[in-house]
Amino acid sequence: MTTFTSKSRGFLKMSPDKQDTLIKMLILSLAAILSFSCRLFSVLRFESVIHEFDPYFNYRTTRYLTEEGFYNFHNWFDDRAWYPLGRIIGGTIYPGLMVTSAVIYHSLQMINITIDIRNVCVFLAPLFSSLTTIVTYLLTKELKDAGSGLVAAAMISIVPGYISRSVAGSYDNEGIAIFCMLLTYYTWIKAVKSGSLYWASLCALAYFYMVSSWGGYVFLINLIPLHVLALMFTGRFSHRIYVAYSTMYCLGTILSMQISFVGFQSVQSSEHMAALGVFGLCQLHAFVDYLRSRMTREHFDVLFKTLILITAFIGALVGAVLTVTGKIAPWTGRFYSLLDPSYAKNNIPIIASVSEHQPTSWSSFYFDLQMLVFMFPAGLYFCFNKLTDANIFIIMYGVTSIYFAGVMVRLMLVLAPVMCILSGIGVSSMLSTYMQHLDISRVDKKMKKYENNYFLKNEDAKVMSWWDYGYQITAMANRTILVDNNTWNNTHISRVGQAMASSEEKAYEIMRELDVNYVLVIFGGLTGYSSDDINKFLWMVRIGGSTEKGQHIKEADYYTSSGEFRVDREGSPTLLNCLMYKMCYYKFGAVYTEAGKPPGYDRVRNAEIGNKDFELDVLEEAYTTEHWLVRIYKVKSLPNRGI
Repeated sequence: MTTFTSKSRGFLKMSPDKQDTLIKMLILSLAAILSFSCRLFSVLRFESVIHEFDPYFNYRTTRYLTEEGFYNFHNWFDDRAWYPLGRIIGGTIYPGLMVTSAVIYHSLQMINITIDIRNVCVFLAPLFSSLTTIVTYLLTKELKDAGSGLVAAAMISIVPGYISRSVAGSYDNEGIAIFCMLLTYYTWIKAVKSGSLYWASLCALAYFYMVSSWGGYVFLINLIPLHVLALMFTGRFSHRIYVAYSTMYCLGTILSMQISFVGFQSVQSSEHMAALGVFGLCQLHAFVDYLRSRMTREHFDVLFKTLILITAFIGALVGAVLTVTGKIAPWTGRFYSLLDPSYAKNNIPIIASVSEHQPTSWSSFYFDLQMLVFMFPAGLYFCFNKLTDANIFIIMYGVTSIYFAGVMVRLMLVLAPVMCILSGIGVSSMLSTYMQHLDISRVDKKMKKYENNYFLKNEDAKVMSWWDYGYQITAMANRTILVDNNTWNNTHISRVGQAMASSEEKAYEIMRELDVNYVLVIFGGLTGYSSDDINKFLWMVRIGGSTEKGQHIKEADYYTSSGEFRVDREGSPTLLNCLMYKMCYYKFGAVYTEAGKPPGYDRVRNAEIGNKDFELDVLEEAYTTEHWLVRIYKVKSLPNRGI
């Protein structure tokens, strides 16, 4: 009891952020354990048995791989199958499942854990279902928030549509393929949001793992280009998307060609032509953007129309020649059957004879997905309500997977994860909307109970803002502020102005000097409110540079060479990289404010902002109001080794 009490007190002494993180980790761990436990039923009932048909072939090839090594496995001619023809195993399978099991088996042997390869095969699918739960949380967190991720993780751990393919003993490609698919989507979203070569390369590696594991990788290599195409048509294409897709496609295609069963299909088959075409469009889009920046509008319009016509003609001609000469392989029967459900029945009976390839009945949607059928539309609504690059992707994933799951019952497995993700977003959003009122009432009662107790007042946070808002912050939020409307200390106000006008690194030194916890700015670029901090910014520069410590701040540095104060791409680099600019325009580059205007269009300054794709180093966004009028940032703690 004493130990438990001391641990409880230790938990209560943690900061709210640490408590929240610990609780989320516990919930996610429970979801992963639940996912693993739900899939052990067949083992408890039938002992360590591999069931169904394909898993026995997979088990046999895995056992051969562990005994003979990868080289012999890759070149294995199986004379016991397809007699008298035989079968070349290495060139006719997706080896990811077998290699994964072999790696786990040999890793356990290296640390003296003796286990039969059969047991590794039996427990592999439940193990990866736990990993799928974790990656579902990470993906949904990138799309919405941690709360939605936890709900989605809990849902995918028990959804029947996924359990059916991941129970113990179901040693088939789908057992690891769903994890690979969601991992690819997660790294793709990270690459799109950051424009990072690192995340794009990880996406290519995850895609390679998916290609090595399941033929359903074709869905990924068509969905991701479709997402990029949608971003182009909606005017959201940017340097981030260009870097992410170009890296992912080039590296991923080269890696996928290392799988013998795929080989040159990655650049020859019709199923992969959409990805190649979008890759070409990305290069054209980037080239056109470069020309637009170097030419007058009249000359550019003429050149653009000519370029489009020539490119379309050459592309159609080359595609026709390659198709006629057989360089581009036609679509497979399975692919045709996805577009036309009657195709296999009329032309390829062997495909139609497989029960998994039959169209899905309406009842199957409910039995495999249950309440997710009703939660899914709510998640779609919330994604449409706040369109971002990431939300557009999950919407397209959801809509396309519903169609394909309706055409082929086997693809219910592809639909189940996105059902959980969008349902998690929908449920979490509704709870956040309606439960906050209950929380506020409880907080109000607690504050009224202790409002006369000075020692229990939460006055620790110190807020930095321009002096105009000091009185309101202290009166409305009961927080400590640095400067207010009294303006009696010009030196102190100057110090705040210096922080606002400096780069993040220099501003961080000032904020640490003044013990700042949060920074508040007023931004009217979305609503058209003209009395915001950007319009007041020159006064911050002038007051900041009026004292001895601010002599390095020169007003002329914030103007263009022609003497203009501009926030677009022609603006001064000093302005475009100062703290105030970044706090006001953080993530604003992806927001559409007016019809017919590009994303990041400032309605007050009547200009498209010049610095869009940046991240904050010393601050993190804590709160932004619905119309972006008030933005609050939290000052990050000092790193262990300094900045």
